[in-house]
Amino acid sequence: MTDVVTPPTSPVSRERSKEIKRLSVISTARQVRLLSRAELTELTGLSPATLTPLVRELIAEGYLLERGPGASRSGRPRAMLEFNPRAELVAAVSLEPSRISCEIADSDGAVVAHRAVRLAGDIVDTICRSVPELAGDGLPALRGVAIAAPGVSSGGAVRLAPSVGLVEGRPVGEMVQRRLGVPVVVDNDVNLMAAGEHAAGAGSDVADLLLLHVTDGIGAGLVLDGQVRRGAGGAAGEVGFLPLDAADRGHDGIGPFEARWSENAIAERVVALAPGRRPEAPVRDLVELARTGGAAAAFLDELLTAWSRLIISCVCVIDPGRVLLSGAAAQLDDAAVERIQTLVTAGAPAATEVRRAVLGDRAVLHGAVSYALSAAAAGLPILLPSS
Repeated sequence: MTDVVTPPTSPVSRERSKEIKRLSVISTARQVRLLSRAELTELTGLSPATLTPLVRELIAEGYLLERGPGASRSGRPRAMLEFNPRAELVAAVSLEPSRISCEIADSDGAVVAHRAVRLAGDIVDTICRSVPELAGDGLPALRGVAIAAPGVSSGGAVRLAPSVGLVEGRPVGEMVQRRLGVPVVVDNDVNLMAAGEHAAGAGSDVADLLLLHVTDGIGAGLVLDGQVRRGAGGAAGEVGFLPLDAADRGHDGIGPFEARWSENAIAERVVALAPGRRPEAPVRDLVELARTGGAAAAFLDELLTAWSRLIISCVCVIDPGRVLLSGAAAQLDDAAVERIQTLVTAGAPAATEVRRAVLGDRAVLHGAVSYALSAAAAGLPILLPSS
């Protein structure tokens, strides 16, 4: 009796196999932008029989646009297909003191819509209401949400963010993902800035960098070998918590270093030096006041020395090669930046270049778009950085 040999079952289901091929076509079209069906066949390795129904579906869904015939060296001109960046939308949400800033962007990073709403109620409710309203008719194209939080994020939970009322851990990412039904990335806002500067800003030409961001707190974003590093508990870069002395451990989610050298602390000193309203750009105002010498010049030197020591401490541990000054620190003039460079060069154990970040608030968007698209492309139900 002849044994019947049953062919092994494929470990990949038919539906998953189709999805992998579909993602291959989308990824290829996204990279090349304008190509013929023949070129798509060559680049993806898929047969025309497999490719034809996939292309038909992607045209119907708006991923691919049919264009006129392209140039051909021989034979009939071929009809061209163009990737439509508006077929994939992502939401970038920034949690800020007293408000939430939300932007909808396409896969090119072009902003489709922007809105800032007052944070009057629950953060999750506000996010889940604002994103669909802002996406409007484009909501079916929403592929992911990236949330930037001014605190520590681990597994989608945010803590040590007193400026937005999240001192204790709360699973913001999981709650938003459950209600919106798309992949959600939650990360520290400075991490997103570092990712943005690395992708399209002052760190686009290096694999390693440290971004020092000064605002009402002080945080650092770290990129090593081209990847954002968050640490075991998501607290890498919380340099505002560096101790100034053994007795000072900070309080209410505010670290001892940032309590003395943050934008808020600088603003208080500027008001003391030049009584009046709180300045909108306290570092820039301090630099101006210091031009006439006196107490302002002495305080500016203290500030530059303190920030330089912070940078040197980081260099001793991670050797980033390049440090970007962001937020209020980017308000320094050329002479002040050069002063920091001189102090860092004298005290650091490795060559370190100090520059201003260049993207400003746009750095968060660039980083968030990259994060959200990566989450969507991975096909994961939720992607929450935890390391």
